[in-house]
Amino acid sequence: MTDNNPRRRKGVGPVSLSEVAVEAGVSISTVSRIVNGETRRASPETLARVREAIKTVGYHPNQLGRALRSRESRLVAMLAANLDNPVMATLAASTEAALREAGYTMILCDTHDRPELQDDYLNAMRSQVVQGYVMVAAQPSPGLRDFVERGAPMVFVSRRSPFGTCAFVGPDNLAAGAAAADYLLDRGIDAPAVVFPSRGSSTTRERVQGFCERAVARGLSADRIRRVEAPGISHLEIGYAAAAQFAAPGAWPRGAMCISDQIAYGLHRVARESGIRVPGDCELVGIDGNPINAWLAPWLSSVEIPHQDFGPVIVELMLSLWGGEAPCERLMPHRMAAALET
Repeated sequence: MTDNNPRRRKGVGPVSLSEVAVEAGVSISTVSRIVNGETRRASPETLARVREAIKTVGYHPNQLGRALRSRESRLVAMLAANLDNPVMATLAASTEAALREAGYTMILCDTHDRPELQDDYLNAMRSQVVQGYVMVAAQPSPGLRDFVERGAPMVFVSRRSPFGTCAFVGPDNLAAGAAAADYLLDRGIDAPAVVFPSRGSSTTRERVQGFCERAVARGLSADRIRRVEAPGISHLEIGYAAAAQFAAPGAWPRGAMCISDQIAYGLHRVARESGIRVPGDCELVGIDGNPINAWLAPWLSSVEIPHQDFGPVIVELMLSLWGGEAPCERLMPHRMAAALET
């Protein structure tokens, strides 16, 4: 074989099937069949020549082109609301590992909890012919509505679909809020606060609802529950801002449930700045069970949710959607973990 391909020698642009054909001395259709796995019509000598030519000219199959022709790929897109949140990172790692085990590749996108960016990513992923979408804490958006209505294979995580029934994996948020209420009430805290973002989601609403309903069911008057909210997207900043409502002397509650561990971190920062001992003067309960709590927040009690175990369940539901089954939901367990510091 002669090295008569100037484009290959200069390394300009991707190598085409026609260049492989010239190098091997066969037709383009023969190369195409072999590249796509149809080898029965080729002699062993032709197979060897084409494979050697592929290696010589540095040809790499265009996987996107194949996917566009077959309308299939081995790609799954995960769109997560905020990868700064360790919970999101744990979910992403668990799902990527489970997809890899099943023979798929995951594309990860951070929407920063912005509906318009979420739609941009959805449209971009559609052009990549991904086979399914994992929507972590999705926001309502026009593009998402379109995907749901078209029946795109989607598994929603942490927040249910805002547009009808879709596959869902997440905690029982009502029960998690109730567990936090039990924890505080069992410690004699009879005027608890509940801290949450002003821009609520279904997760926020359910955790607050579960907390308040359990407290009232156990005999606490509803007006004894102090609802504290603050604006923002970052839960760290929301917790810090919400604590401003405790600034007056004697205003700190003896116990507070934060709808996420990160909100509790922000609240704790202000408590330290104000000389409030946690625990001691105030008991904080979060929901998530972030793995870093044992290292950096031993003062925090938390309703632990096993986000590291979500991946296999997400993949199981995605496979069922691809198999034509109706969407269903899986509620993950939780357990109460008391603060290590007392």
